[in-house]
Amino acid sequence: MSTAYEAFQVFEQEATAAIEAARNVADLEQVRILFLGKSKGRLKDLQSELGKATPAERPAIGQAFNDMKLRVTQLFDARVEVLSRPESQPRDFDVTLPGNLPRLGREHPITQTIEEFKEIIGRFGFTVDDGPELEDEYHNFDALNIPKDHPARDPLDNFYLAAAKTANGQPILLRSQTSTVQIRVMERTKPPVRIVSVGRVYRPDEIDRTHHQMFHQMEGLMVGEGVTMATLKSVLKMFAAAYLGEDVEIRFRPSFFPFTEPSVEVDVRWRDGWLELGGAGMVDPQVLENVGYDPETITGFAFGLGIARFCMLRHGIDDIRLFYENDLRFLKQF
Repeated sequence: MSTAYEAFQVFEQEATAAIEAARNVADLEQVRILFLGKSKGRLKDLQSELGKATPAERPAIGQAFNDMKLRVTQLFDARVEVLSRPESQPRDFDVTLPGNLPRLGREHPITQTIEEFKEIIGRFGFTVDDGPELEDEYHNFDALNIPKDHPARDPLDNFYLAAAKTANGQPILLRSQTSTVQIRVMERTKPPVRIVSVGRVYRPDEIDRTHHQMFHQMEGLMVGEGVTMATLKSVLKMFAAAYLGEDVEIRFRPSFFPFTEPSVEVDVRWRDGWLELGGAGMVDPQVLENVGYDPETITGFAFGLGIARFCMLRHGIDDIRLFYENDLRFLKQF
């Protein structure tokens, strides 16, 4: 049956030549009708060769026919894909002209400050921990030794979520301080502890040049044997010098916080006066007992620093509101 094989070869050669000669999809469609059409295509005529074969020859001839048909069909499909691609448009611009530079983003100045804070405090042996911004009253107040009648718990001085409560019915609020993290860390960690937590806190303060209702704090905690007030002052002085420069002038003023005793306010010389950077003090023994520590053998200090205020000092910015207005004219300077 060499006649059948020869017919298959001639068909494949002619079909291949016609497919490759087609210059558009319309031409290719005419090639398909002529060679592969189901009703009048030449491929249908070739099938008659199968009927002329003896039963012994039919399997080999049938296989040859199918292989030839597959090759032609694959070639046709590949040519369709090529001719269906959209034609490239001619360039109507001067490729030698300089291009338009993309607008590159950059980190927000507060984010830059946070990253630098972490790097500096890390050199002092502190690790970074974190906690939720939505807090329950226990971690935000009770465990921090803030009594029920304390003004800090006034609903007008906090952002409570009206429709949310914990599983045991406690109200939920946006945390008013990152001190909540020190409680969560001490609950699950045996001393010694040396951590910082950096994040957002929320208070319904009147917005002005140095206050905002949402701002960033870095909470520091160091707990162990032999931790003293002198240790706290040394850490804060070294930290301020590392970020603001060796000539920075800071002071500590006696103050009161329910969760530290003694307590201090930390100020820095700014313009013609002093700017408060945050509060600090020795962890109150009751707070240590609340988390299962023995205050007879364990002492510690905590501090909370306003990140935006440090950033203002570094860059000479006199209004905290600029950080949160998303004005690119301001932000692209950093």
